[in-house]
Amino acid sequence: MSARPVSGGRPLADHRAGDRVDAVVVGAGLSGLYQLHRLRQLGLTAVVFEAGDDIGGTWYWNRYPGARCDIESTSYSYSFSPELDQEWEWSERYASQPEILRYIHHVADRFDLREDVVLRTRVTRAVYDGDDHRWRLSTDTGRLVTARFVILTTGCMSAPKDPGIAGADSFAGAVHHTARWPREDVSFAGKRVAVIGTGCSGVQAIPVIADEAAALTVFQRTPAYVLPARNRPLGTEERAALKARYPEFRQAQRRSRGGTVFAPPTRSALEADEAERTAAYEAAWEEGFLNGLLRTYTDILTDEKANETVAEFVRSKIRSIVTDPATAELLSPRTFPFATKRPCLGTGYYETYNLPHVTLVDLRATPIERITPRGIRTSDGEHELDVIVLATGFDALTGSQLAIDIVGKGGVTLRERWADGPRNHLGLVSAGFPNLFTVLGPLSPSVLTNITVSLEQQVEWITGCIEHLLRNGLTEIDATPSAEADWGARVAELADRTLYPAVDSWYTGANVPGKPRVFLAYAGGLDRYREECDAVARDGYTGFVLSSSDGGRPLPERHVDR
Repeated sequence: MSARPVSGGRPLADHRAGDRVDAVVVGAGLSGLYQLHRLRQLGLTAVVFEAGDDIGGTWYWNRYPGARCDIESTSYSYSFSPELDQEWEWSERYASQPEILRYIHHVADRFDLREDVVLRTRVTRAVYDGDDHRWRLSTDTGRLVTARFVILTTGCMSAPKDPGIAGADSFAGAVHHTARWPREDVSFAGKRVAVIGTGCSGVQAIPVIADEAAALTVFQRTPAYVLPARNRPLGTEERAALKARYPEFRQAQRRSRGGTVFAPPTRSALEADEAERTAAYEAAWEEGFLNGLLRTYTDILTDEKANETVAEFVRSKIRSIVTDPATAELLSPRTFPFATKRPCLGTGYYETYNLPHVTLVDLRATPIERITPRGIRTSDGEHELDVIVLATGFDALTGSQLAIDIVGKGGVTLRERWADGPRNHLGLVSAGFPNLFTVLGPLSPSVLTNITVSLEQQVEWITGCIEHLLRNGLTEIDATPSAEADWGARVAELADRTLYPAVDSWYTGANVPGKPRVFLAYAGGLDRYREECDAVARDGYTGFVLSSSDGGRPLPERHVDR
């Protein structure tokens, strides 16, 4: 079989393919590239399969207008290399998608990672061979690879959700999904545009599209809490000052609850009087942080009355910005507590609805019946359109893993094991699927944190685990069913201390028809999670079964430091 060239690297055949490698990494985003770097430091052979035409993961696929991070650029970046911290220059407080993608490419080039990445190749099946103690992987290009270790870095928000709207194929105009945006420029000039969905992607895209479109109609089912980003260019002196304190800042990030650094609150919102609360909320609103309002008091996410004080503050801001009272009310969330669905950072979002060519359609009152050749028909009539933008969200946390046909011990599939919701130990390994690790998957802190800090913690734990196996001549690690059950109960118990589980959201899988209702993230904080993972490793990997066979081999004497 001839080798297929890879952009920027060597063909997979150079891996002696049949292809046997020590490790396969699935996905070439931030997690996958860092995992590759760490595997190389162990001296292992590894290949990364990436379905896209280029590296970047989330920041390759999500290139819709207005796409940018909602964690400050200087925090939303790798911390493993002090040299990288010093040489990279962020231009804005919240970097745009093109800038983040340039950063990822810079990292790939700086650490020579491209040569082990195979693009335009989707892993379709992974079967564990219990006799050989290896995973056998199949791809959509016909490539077959065996590996001792498989690490899924497929992304927590990378499987777009089917909007489930009849007639989409009949529309005569263009249809674009925010998570699968074309690489070529999309022009909205002089066009009648619809955006379906007002989650974080929609919130970022809507003001930018409105600036160009002749008419914009926003179809909203559930309004979001949108906080101002206060984005701005970063000055030379500001960047230099941060670089001077980066070492301390990075350590503080790793010790923090959510991967961002701030002084935690010490008082209940209900202990403060209304004037004091309002002043605290005003200050947080002006700061422009995603979790700024959550930083004000200790009980925003645990007490409904405390939460309502901040929810009403945000609604008052909406009423002060949106000039039409009826529109302001439609944009005001009232059916769920603040931050129990992911809040959004926006720039000019509410102001957009004051523009004469922007219309808001309330899908709770007039639901969509179907997409027609001419546009979108609701129960109230047809909206004629030229372009439809779907900002309809993701099958979060589990969707990208279950998209692969993963078969573990005894022929049991991961989909079967997760029929009632995800099951694993530490959010890392599922029982019956040895040497198969997940980064930023379900039942880990992932989406409740700054994911760059979370992914580094998990990649480093996985790398340390693999090193332990190799140094001790061990073949595989597998979670025990009892540890898996205990971890699931712990994640649920931590979530039950908050307001999260009672709300229909993608945090609970409620946005995908038929998906089991389970709170999908560890809500105890990244600092506590790190401690729990470290304790498991320090105690000899409690909750896991480590076994040896003739298939094991020792770690190479010489590590490769790239």
